[in-house]
Amino acid sequence: MQFIDWVVLTFYFLFLISIGFWAYRRVKNSADFFTAGGRLPWWLSGVSHHVSGYSGAVFVAYAGIAYTHGLTIYVWWACAVAAATFLGAHLVAPRWARLRIATGIQSPTEYLLTRYNLNTQQLIAWSGVIIKIFDVGAKWAAIAILLNIFAGTSFLTGILLAGSVSLIYSTLGGLWADVVNDFAQFLVQLVAGITMFVIVLVNLGDGAAGFLTMWQRLPDTHAAAFSDPYTWQFLIAMVIIDFFSYSGGTWHLATRFIASSSGSVARKAATLSSILYLLWPIVLFFPMFAAPLFLPGLEDPTRSYGLLAIKFLPAGLVGLVMASLFTNTLSMTSSDANTISAVITRDILPRFIKGFSGYSKKRVLLYARISTFSFTVLTIIIAVNAKSFGGVFGLIVSWFAALLGPIAIPMILGLLPAFRRCDSKVAVVSIVAGIAGFIIVKIIPGASLALEVGVPLFTSLLLYIAAGLLSRRQVPERVNTLLNSLKSK
Repeated sequence: MQFIDWVVLTFYFLFLISIGFWAYRRVKNSADFFTAGGRLPWWLSGVSHHVSGYSGAVFVAYAGIAYTHGLTIYVWWACAVAAATFLGAHLVAPRWARLRIATGIQSPTEYLLTRYNLNTQQLIAWSGVIIKIFDVGAKWAAIAILLNIFAGTSFLTGILLAGSVSLIYSTLGGLWADVVNDFAQFLVQLVAGITMFVIVLVNLGDGAAGFLTMWQRLPDTHAAAFSDPYTWQFLIAMVIIDFFSYSGGTWHLATRFIASSSGSVARKAATLSSILYLLWPIVLFFPMFAAPLFLPGLEDPTRSYGLLAIKFLPAGLVGLVMASLFTNTLSMTSSDANTISAVITRDILPRFIKGFSGYSKKRVLLYARISTFSFTVLTIIIAVNAKSFGGVFGLIVSWFAALLGPIAIPMILGLLPAFRRCDSKVAVVSIVAGIAGFIIVKIIPGASLALEVGVPLFTSLLLYIAAGLLSRRQVPERVNTLLNSLKSK
């Protein structure tokens, strides 16, 4: 990076922080901080849902897969997410908005107290917080790798630089700061992504046809939809995981629906996000697919996208691409911090601090900001030690994706009337069984990636569904009332 690149990046960082201060003035209480007062329009919610669904890890871990395996990354990641999000748009997303309207929830786990009981709510809340610490830590590690490629900064310096920006604006502005920054980030990403697409296409030398002819110059397996270990079984597991994740099992994505003004607005938002996941990654991944033609024999394929940008982009545009990659990560991590803070403030702290429910709105808002700050600091500590957990990809897929299912299944299926007979015992058993499955697969030497990701998910899912279909338990009136309030109106 040259001086002009640093100027571009610095200016963008200051812009992000300024949005944090702008949002700070809009936040009067915890409802504003966590759910934007339930006033998010569908287009802003949809873009935010899309943008905050992936991070700089796409340009590191996923770029490495595109370099070594080709098209399969688009199939099992982008297409899987698009299909799962479209399904969630019709089955789940509207229910989150109706849930806020009916009950006034501010966190995704808040309704679990009524749906199941206190112990189940606390199990899911604590488990989700701990898992998210690892997931967000992976995102900081990814952005540090990119900074090292572009600017030569140390791994620790990159983590601290990215983390400090997120600390400031997410702590100040809450969800309003997150979604507005997401939209600004999406505009920057459009410019940077299209620029990279065009420059790489020009350098391929075949004109517009280069998009198709380059596959003939790559190994045959790069054009295949499935390439070991990314098999069709792995795709099935990822589609189901993505359904639970992008429908709200990944909590910060649920907040985009919770903050929508109505169920129909939430449905539109999820549909927009689904369309973006299907189309935009084609542009985004194209340079990554072509990277082996320009950078053959890389020892570390995760560095391919960064090296490609340095190779082709002029001064100034490198800074723009770097800003795009940075904000990809910041949009997700700051959103996570905001939502985890909601869970801690609304669902965990009231169980440990006597009289918390009687605190003033300003005092609760202070605790919300402290929770956001503390969570971000913990994720930075995990990022510094990312190698101990299998690196960036290991943290994202082997840990987060595998453990997400058991936690998310009772949350998402608990919103659907077909499973109204699944009580707290069913929820807890399904979670514990899924986590046990994860541990067993981790112990088995040579277990495939599909097994590592799929066993925890399907163990929990089968137990929960079977119990829901076979149970003849009396449904508590509070559960019937809750589920009836979520019907389409």
